[in-house]
Amino acid sequence: MNRVEQFISVLEAERRYSAHTIQGYRHDIYAFLSWLNVDAENFDAESITREDITDWAIYLFEEQKLKATSVNRYLASLRSFWSWLRKCGYTKRDIMRCISTFKPPKRLPTFVPDSRMMDVVAELKEDIASNDLERLRDALILLLIYTCGLRLSELVEANWEDVASDFSSIRVMGKGGKQRVQPIVKSLGEILKKYFSQNSSQNICIGQKKALILSSKGERINRRAVQRIVERKLKCSGVQGKTSPHVLRHTFATHLLNDGADLRAIQELLGHSSLRATQVYTHADFERLKDIYKSAHPRESDDAEI
Repeated sequence: MNRVEQFISVLEAERRYSAHTIQGYRHDIYAFLSWLNVDAENFDAESITREDITDWAIYLFEEQKLKATSVNRYLASLRSFWSWLRKCGYTKRDIMRCISTFKPPKRLPTFVPDSRMMDVVAELKEDIASNDLERLRDALILLLIYTCGLRLSELVEANWEDVASDFSSIRVMGKGGKQRVQPIVKSLGEILKKYFSQNSSQNICIGQKKALILSSKGERINRRAVQRIVERKLKCSGVQGKTSPHVLRHTFATHLLNDGADLRAIQELLGHSSLRATQVYTHADFERLKDIYKSAHPRESDDAEI
């Protein structure tokens, strides 16, 4: 087993990273070796220089036209890989030590405005009332992400047993294997109860662990299928711009903040390890306040004098 696959096996066995995250690490490291024209079987960490890393970053920016966030992801994968190589004694040099991350331009999280989200929820009511299991499932996907703030991976990996027996909460496995319990609003609990009932009566779940969200074949639904469902439903409801599951998660956080929720509570509900990650929503809220100020303050018009 080459060094890369040894590292990947550590991520799988010890760090309990998700399959999607592990796939990202493998892709990033092999992409770097391919750029170096080095075979993984013959990879020698001692032969790699700091200049190789900086040239790689330049290549990603200038040739691949990647954004700073994508380049930083590649560098983060290499940084973790190098840390493991040094820990195992495969190299003594810390060539990543002086490689800084690149500061991306500030972008506020995209979210669906409250009035538009009300339209989305109203249109989902027809799907909820339907006896069509697929329509019910699609509505449930959007509502679970929006009302619980779930990540895409958290939704896909959820099992039936994660939902409380009284449908009042759901246990979520977040990043780094950290568990949290998300409350479920009563109306969503009733929808989950109906979904469980229809699934049980049709007995379509395949596998030992009963996945919460199933494909039409009775298997655990995949990430891409969820993305397509969310995109289709939001666009059909007239949502403009980005229509991803993450937009619904942003919408969950933004609406909570706009309605006066405490930032620390939002941090806990989102499963953020740091408050800094949650504070981006305060910027979004400030932008909303600025828009209100500009449209409502009598001194904000072009011809107004102080």
